[in-house]
Amino acid sequence: QMQLVESGGGLVQAGGSLRLSCAASGGTFSSYTMGWFRQAPGKEREFVAAITWNGSTYYADSVKGRFTISRDNAKNTVYLQMNDLKPEDTDVYTCAAGLLVVWRALIRPNSYGFWGQGTQVTVSS
Repeated sequence: QMQLVESGGGLVQAGGSLRLSCAASGGTFSSYTMGWFRQAPGKEREFVAAITWNGSTYYADSVKGRFTISRDNAKNTVYLQMNDLKPEDTDVYTCAAGLLVVWRALIRPNSYGFWGQGTQVTVSS
């Protein structure tokens, strides 16, 4: 049973940067596709970025060019580097892990079987 713990959220001014981390335990991390999603109260969960077990990455159009997802299999950790943050990036960010996630299903929350608790990111204007 994989467990995921996010960290690195906080309050930042527009144009600033944050790096989120998601530490995994209880599973073979290197075998999992890892994703980041975000959700605001009353809204549906939104795909942000994903990285496959072999390092291929995929981004939502809204963050492409500003966010970078990466993984360190030696540390069982996935990262989300967020640059040029905008007020509309304010959300709770959650990492997720899934096995055998096909490329076209990366953006779907139900492709991932394990979820963290989330970390709040607030961007002030």
